[in-house]
Amino acid sequence: MDIGGIRIPYKTRANAFLEDSIAVKDPIKLFDQWFQEARNTQELIEPNAMCLSTATRDGIPSARFVLCKGYGEDGFQFYTHYTSRKGRELEENPNVALTFYWNALNRSVRIEGTASKLPMSFADDYFKSRPHASQIGALCSDQSELVESRDKLVEFADELRNKYESGEVPKPPHWGGYTVVPKSIEFWQGQNDRIHDRIKFRQAHNDEIPDSLLTHKGVGNWIYERLQP
Repeated sequence: MDIGGIRIPYKTRANAFLEDSIAVKDPIKLFDQWFQEARNTQELIEPNAMCLSTATRDGIPSARFVLCKGYGEDGFQFYTHYTSRKGRELEENPNVALTFYWNALNRSVRIEGTASKLPMSFADDYFKSRPHASQIGALCSDQSELVESRDKLVEFADELRNKYESGEVPKPPHWGGYTVVPKSIEFWQGQNDRIHDRIKFRQAHNDEIPDSLLTHKGVGNWIYERLQP
């Protein structure tokens, strides 16, 4: 089926985007500004949903959506089963990519970096704060493993619900958190004229000096540059 004609006009926001990017010069602060706007946009149900792309030791990629559970100067956090496919791939190859897409704002953020496990105390505290249904869901699933049928999963979940009341569900032993420390963060703003805005922040190479024409000094060790769409 040819779907090449599907196209939605974007809002024109070029001036505001350019000014925001140059003024902030800090990708984490700029991400926070964008995220707070996405969070306050009614059409976006899960603004913290992000596509997590991993790869095996041999470079075979896979991608799936997870929920970002924290961000800041230390990185971007999420939680999962260490024994899942993504957990196994992260063990082999910690290089990852994250992508946020906020269609109502015509914005996307791409992050590339390195993932490492968070202290287990973080996972313990976060697991206790999760809704009862989410706790049961994590405990009943041996994520990414084969299962005979959905009925088997539902039956096991019912057993766990009968066994554990809210606040009593134990955290699965191989369930924990990761933080992705970014090496680059790219901000994309769709434009109605299709000349989209792309501003990329990246960590400076050794002794790199920005030329203030194509490369510009950001905060700390960050350099930012405009990419052609």
